[in-house]
Amino acid sequence: MIINCAKADHKKAVKASILIFRTGILLAILFLISLSLTIQKVSAQTTYLPHYTSKNGLASNNCYYILQDKKGFIWIATDNGLSRFDGTNFQNFAIEDGLPDTQILQMKEDEYGRIWFFALNGQLSYLQDGKFYNRDNSQLLKKLSFNTVIVSFLMDKQGRIWLGTNSNLIACWDGKTIRKYISPNPNDKFINAFIHEDEQGNIYAYSDLSVQKFDGKTFSILKSNVQPLSYMTAVNTPNKSLLYLDKNGLKEFKQGKINDMIAIPQNLIKNMSGYFYYDKTAKEVWIANANGSFALDKNGKTVQYLQDISVNQVMKDSNHNMWFATNIGIYMLPNINNRLSIIDAESGLSSNVIKSITKDGKNRLWLGTDDAVIDVLTIDNYQVNEIGLDDFKKYKTIKQISYDPKNQAIYFSSDFGMGVFKHIYYTTSEVNYLKEANNSMFVIKHFSVDEHSNHLALALSSGVVFLSDRLNNFEFNSLKYKEKEDFFKDRSYHVFYDSSGNLWFSNINGLSQFSKGRLIKHFEKHPLLTRRINDIQQLQDGTLILATDGYGLIFYKNNQIARQITQKDGLTTNICTKIFVKNNEIWVLTNKGVNKIADYPVKPSVANFDYGKDLLSDDINNLFIDDSTAYFATNKGLILFKYNNKNISRNLPKVYVTSIIKDNERLPVNQSNFTFETGNNTILFTFSAVDFTTSDITYRYRLNENSAWVETRTRRLDFSSLQSGDYIFEVSAKSQNGNWGPSAKISFTIKKHFWQSLWFLSILILLVAYIFYKVAVYITRKQKDKEQEQLLLKNKVLMLEQQALQAMMNPHFVFNVMNSIQHYINTQNTASANRVLTGFARLIRKNLEICTKSYITLEEELEYLNLYLKLEKNRFGDKLKYVIHIDENIDKEETLIPSMLLQPYVENAIWHGIMPKETGGEIQINIKIQQEDYLNIEIIDDGIGIENSLKEKKGTHNSKGMQLTKERLNLLGQIGAKPIHLDVKQKTINGTIVSISIPLK
Repeated sequence: MIINCAKADHKKAVKASILIFRTGILLAILFLISLSLTIQKVSAQTTYLPHYTSKNGLASNNCYYILQDKKGFIWIATDNGLSRFDGTNFQNFAIEDGLPDTQILQMKEDEYGRIWFFALNGQLSYLQDGKFYNRDNSQLLKKLSFNTVIVSFLMDKQGRIWLGTNSNLIACWDGKTIRKYISPNPNDKFINAFIHEDEQGNIYAYSDLSVQKFDGKTFSILKSNVQPLSYMTAVNTPNKSLLYLDKNGLKEFKQGKINDMIAIPQNLIKNMSGYFYYDKTAKEVWIANANGSFALDKNGKTVQYLQDISVNQVMKDSNHNMWFATNIGIYMLPNINNRLSIIDAESGLSSNVIKSITKDGKNRLWLGTDDAVIDVLTIDNYQVNEIGLDDFKKYKTIKQISYDPKNQAIYFSSDFGMGVFKHIYYTTSEVNYLKEANNSMFVIKHFSVDEHSNHLALALSSGVVFLSDRLNNFEFNSLKYKEKEDFFKDRSYHVFYDSSGNLWFSNINGLSQFSKGRLIKHFEKHPLLTRRINDIQQLQDGTLILATDGYGLIFYKNNQIARQITQKDGLTTNICTKIFVKNNEIWVLTNKGVNKIADYPVKPSVANFDYGKDLLSDDINNLFIDDSTAYFATNKGLILFKYNNKNISRNLPKVYVTSIIKDNERLPVNQSNFTFETGNNTILFTFSAVDFTTSDITYRYRLNENSAWVETRTRRLDFSSLQSGDYIFEVSAKSQNGNWGPSAKISFTIKKHFWQSLWFLSILILLVAYIFYKVAVYITRKQKDKEQEQLLLKNKVLMLEQQALQAMMNPHFVFNVMNSIQHYINTQNTASANRVLTGFARLIRKNLEICTKSYITLEEELEYLNLYLKLEKNRFGDKLKYVIHIDENIDKEETLIPSMLLQPYVENAIWHGIMPKETGGEIQINIKIQQEDYLNIEIIDDGIGIENSLKEKKGTHNSKGMQLTKERLNLLGQIGAKPIHLDVKQKTINGTIVSISIPLK
């Protein structure tokens, strides 16, 4: 029997029936109230065939012939040149690339990998190693130009090439000479001759008018029962037999015998419009017919594809996909493991738009449409029951549908209402609608049925509510709900009862849980849970899966986020809309297709489910997965896919370098090593990986085996201004979440420039040596200049020392000492006055001794400091205490330090640290060796602290002595080999520490 033969009449009848019934529905609505109709129809699934046209990049929609080469590329001959397809991209070739004509009728690949092209103008051309050859660049092709269309091609076991034409001409090229054969008899001409070689090496010519055999010199008439319908209905097989179609069907001519294989009805034979294909594995013949393509087996089973489309050729590729060349582009029938089927309005559904889907316990799919109809599809026989709902406006779009196995009920909802079918195994007409006691309008976002109780939760635009007894009281009163008990306000998106009966819901705040009368706000602990959640499902181990709107999938367990899977992990996008869990595998709908996650949580892997990617893309509304089939509710109907683990795994894609262009010159792609002269060194590589199951191909490349890989999505790389040296261009490919396939390698060497020769390098070395000499002289001169600068710095230090001397003998000190002396004189305490005056005189004399020295011994510095401290002690009495600690290992007479270094800091500690305190204070001076190379001096006071002193200081007065001393230290550090380190800081609350590290000479 022939499937789909009466399909057109059936469609008309079905459409007429649908029109009559829908007219009846409209009349019933006018005269009757709340009437539900159930219509029964027979449906059928249609296999989906991906269709490629010029919009996808094909050279032309009018396609004559399809060929798969040895590398796996699909070549398409059109009336506008050639196209080469790798599963993702089309690369087109025209006259500018070397074709002799835009209209290519047929192609053949010989044993040497040359692809021969037969043009409408009769000229031959072929492609070898990425380069096209024609009569303009090949003497052979110039001689093989006959101004007649070539219809058949054969390379025999001797390597001779035979060409059959549509005129009275057969040509043979043996590699040296070209021979032409013309039949002298008008009734036996070689018109549309098909050339065949049998097992013994005999050559036959099957033409429209005769069958002739080659005897080594010429052709002679042969009486034969082998009569192919035309050159399009004959095929040479690898085992040297001849497959052909005659008026009775498919036959095989093998070892001199004719074998009947498959009988073909006369109506199909008469409408033959192109080439046929015999599938040896399936033992079926594919016919290119004016009304489509037909697959027939020896038992008489016939399946039609592409109804009412004229097919020019059918072929099968190495991955068992079928390809069809038509006048409206090319079609591909995926292999049986990757096929999608469609059930739509033409197949018997009430609408193409399926918004929701579920499955009951009797293998029936319940489909919510956008036409106020729920379709019940019996999978076993594809019978459809169409259930019309009462209120068309209210229930126009059924957004959610759910199965309650415990009570054998189906719940459904639209935006503005909800209903339930009870006792679905007995009747589909018993439907109850959810009511609000006050007839208030409510907008339903989602609902969830608790399978362990009679609870039903609703996510409304106003909040979350739940029904405590959905079986006996399918209504609610919005006025009686109590917030945080059975009503949770704020706009809600989703509700979900987990396996323990806990209610989870998401609203504008995030994820919350209602368990045993207690509300738990999970979003308060995890910022990710504040994002919008579109769906919630649960794994067997209790893990919740959250589908977010822009943040991928979140796995939530034991009040913790266990994992987040995003686009970085392989999702097609982070916007996830629906989740379905089956056999511990997670199916995810996104706004850019379908993903499947396996092996969670051990080693989760994400696979992009992109078979039929133009169907399963951005218009999938819902899904249901059973043990063997995936069902997708889309805007184009119900999509079915027979899935298994083998479908997801893919072979490693093999990449090929398709062209090499060096400085605008095309190079042979079969050559693996090149040597280039110096020049612009611009090299263009194009490459491609063949994969007809996915378009998600990633490439990586490198120019050296030791360099890092660089990933890219492009198939074209342009390397410019390459330096001389040895390179290995290596490229490989992988599909999504797969491993990298084998690499393609091209080695090339760029010769060195003349300046890289030995004699040039010798001259360059001498020149560099001369330059080095000049640089050394320059550096020596700069060093001397630097020494002179250091002498100038030393002079400046001496000047600063004089300024520091004057600053240290500050007016405040002199004034205060004079006041003290005056006080002792006025009080007739001449002994004290003389003692202070004597100390002051000794201090001035010591100043005069050391003021001209840059460095003095530590003994001298301490003597000077003691004189100063005794004077201050004499003035302030018990209010000032001081102590000096010196490391015993220090030789005070041999250790040199900058002169007058400590007095300014001690004076600053007394006047600005201790004196502001009413109780006075103590100064501690510690001197010790640090790291054997440095003398460390610490001046520690317990005054108010330098930071506090600066805060309380009024005016702009600064310690001139400290400032000059600091500048002296900087200059001395520049002169010496090692710098002097100074650090002044306040203790935690009060007190100041001055630390000075002086390099030992």
